[in-house]
Amino acid sequence: MVLELYEVGLVVVGALLFGVAVLPRYVTQRAISLPLFFVGFGMVVFALPIGLPAPDPLEQGETTERLAEFVVVVALMAIGLKIDRPPGLREWASTWRLLAITMPLSIAGAAVLGRWLVGLVVPSAILLGAVIAPTDPVLASEVQVEEPGEGEEEGADVPAEERGDEVRFALSSEAGLNDGLAFPFTNLAIAVALVGAAPGNWLGEWLLVEVFYRIFVGVVLGAGLGWLIARVVFGASPETRIAESVQGLEAVAGTLLVYGATELVGGYGFIAVFVAALSLRSYERSHDYNEALHEVSELAEQVAMGLLMLFFGGAIVGGLLAPLTVEAALAAVAIVFVVRPLAGLVGLIGFDRDLLERGTIAFFGIRGIGSFYYLAHALTEAAFADADLLWALVGAVVLLSVVVHGITATPVVDRLDGR
Repeated sequence: MVLELYEVGLVVVGALLFGVAVLPRYVTQRAISLPLFFVGFGMVVFALPIGLPAPDPLEQGETTERLAEFVVVVALMAIGLKIDRPPGLREWASTWRLLAITMPLSIAGAAVLGRWLVGLVVPSAILLGAVIAPTDPVLASEVQVEEPGEGEEEGADVPAEERGDEVRFALSSEAGLNDGLAFPFTNLAIAVALVGAAPGNWLGEWLLVEVFYRIFVGVVLGAGLGWLIARVVFGASPETRIAESVQGLEAVAGTLLVYGATELVGGYGFIAVFVAALSLRSYERSHDYNEALHEVSELAEQVAMGLLMLFFGGAIVGGLLAPLTVEAALAAVAIVFVVRPLAGLVGLIGFDRDLLERGTIAFFGIRGIGSFYYLAHALTEAAFADADLLWALVGAVVLLSVVVHGITATPVVDRLDGR
């Protein structure tokens, strides 16, 4: 039996890798995304009577956390290596608006829905708001920026309103940073679950450590280690056969190095990885080797994403959504179609782009892998009431996002490109 399961696993993984390699040729211009395909594939595979046990994120919390963690960090490196626009207050105006206004409003809106519509207790409602905070363009690659040097979002000396690809840039840069900035809010939910809702029990330590120290360390270490890696990478050209055969592997190696080192000293590794990617990208902006770095990191991202989406489909078949109540289902729909779009439009009030572009940025607040990571992490750190309902609700939000955003991304972006 064990041998049979092993052989079945080889077939499933082989089919997954084959899909990662071949499917982009067939679905690029169609209203279907790779994540949507892999979720469906997972549902079919785990529904077949072949003996594969359905994944259970509640029972396999630590495994779920680590797998989602890896997918997030490689995705952050891949996104950072593609962004051509140099960071700046004016240049990244749309990003700062989405982080400073849209993200807190989305957290608050989801928490209110969780508390008053779904009936979650306060710590669980805060956790719901925190885990839906990260946006995830990896689950709809059509709205990401183009490959290094091929996008139209570059140009620090060009006014923001005259740049192309603002939609792609805003969504990609937002995802790169809010995947890390969701951590303080998740840790706030954990603190409330452990010591109670009274601010005197957690406010000082939370502000000092979780907000200021860990963000500061993530930014500083990310910038510094990214610069050091860039010096090594671009310091010599690969001239031997062996050196050429491993071109771009530094992207994955740097991801693990930066993330691990930052976490060891108590910083936010997600922030550090994205900042390191930006630093690496900025060091030699026009160098051809940027393409090799991007290709390897994106390959790792797509394989890891496909595997996680496969397990997500299997978890759905295994009953992940079974605890979903009518109220929780309504909350999931509201989070995708009301909370994020409204929060996005509020955050972009006064931003000098037309309504179609602002509406597109507001609508594509894609939820996915980051939400899985934060929920699994929180549930391994503290006991939360209605954990099964939280997983069902977050799973419903992600499934809605994968389906709706995956289907609409291509036609919407094509319309924008056509203008």
